[in-house]
Amino acid sequence: MKKFLTAAACACVLLAVSGCSKKETAAKSGMLTKDTIKVGFVYIGSINDEGYTQAHDKGRLALEAEGIKTAYVENVPENADCEKAIRDLIDQGCNVIYTTSFGFMDWTIKVAADYPNVKFGHCSGYKRADNVSTYFGKAYQGRYLAGIVAGLKTSSGKIGYVAAFPLPECIRGINAFTLGVQSVNPKATVEVIWTNTWYDPSKEKQAAMELLNKGCDVLEQHQDSTATQIAAQEKGAYCIGYNVASPNAAPKAYLTAPLFHWEVFYLEDVHAILNGTWKSQAYWKGLENGMITLDTLTPLCAPGTQEAVEKAKAEIIDGTNKIFTGPIEDQDGNVKIAAGTTLTDDEIWNMNWLIKGVIGNVPKN
Repeated sequence: MKKFLTAAACACVLLAVSGCSKKETAAKSGMLTKDTIKVGFVYIGSINDEGYTQAHDKGRLALEAEGIKTAYVENVPENADCEKAIRDLIDQGCNVIYTTSFGFMDWTIKVAADYPNVKFGHCSGYKRADNVSTYFGKAYQGRYLAGIVAGLKTSSGKIGYVAAFPLPECIRGINAFTLGVQSVNPKATVEVIWTNTWYDPSKEKQAAMELLNKGCDVLEQHQDSTATQIAAQEKGAYCIGYNVASPNAAPKAYLTAPLFHWEVFYLEDVHAILNGTWKSQAYWKGLENGMITLDTLTPLCAPGTQEAVEKAKAEIIDGTNKIFTGPIEDQDGNVKIAAGTTLTDDEIWNMNWLIKGVIGNVPKN
């Protein structure tokens, strides 16, 4: 019995030493562990906005569900307040920071230079550093599928699009959506109104009402609130949401929505940090790994919509439909993508022109 107890005690000591050794090794190498990692998020909106920020916060909650400590700051404007928010999170012990809006890019790069041992991710931007990645979802793929839904539903042939800023992020979404519309309804048009804000329910609703008053009977949006959807319901029209499923905002109008699943990236990125394989990257994935999906279609959709969407989705995933394959003309009838040619990811990322069938323009600086 004494021998057994002695052996057991030695085993416990060895396990304790082994555990300490692993922690010490991780500490010496600078690697983070579940015990030492703390992930901070800088949000442009509220975590209960039923849109963009709530979608990101679902990713944060997925990390917490795995026992990873997190913190966040919400309603941060795209100015020097962003820098303060980042530094405050670092002061709170965050050693991984995700900044979730395009206008946070330069502030992220600035602070990252002061904290080389902190890892950063910036959403939707293009500036990187050794400790800064960029990440986004190929939302334009979901937009294309949403365009099919809208094209089959419209009776007037006039579809409205409430868009935030004339940036490539919004432009490629408008174009992909319009191509989806045209794939099932070639004569339909998509009219765009820019609000020049990511989140302002009053401006968004005003733009939506203007489109509805012009005869648009289906509305799509690139905005963070549900104001466009509410306007559509009030006027007896139909709507397509964005970011997160929000059928309760306008239950008599809601058809579907392209959805982000930020948890796919956040879990993958944090796991890479914990296993020591993290490196700066430009992450951009879509339907193929579930980063982007289309919400369940409601019964308000036109007959045959589900079949058309599933067919297109399968073709996008297997590569037979790359969406931006020519011939495709711009609004002035110029061939922008020649027959048999497909735009590269870089060309899609930097898109700054609208396709034929879009009403509206890209303002010149």
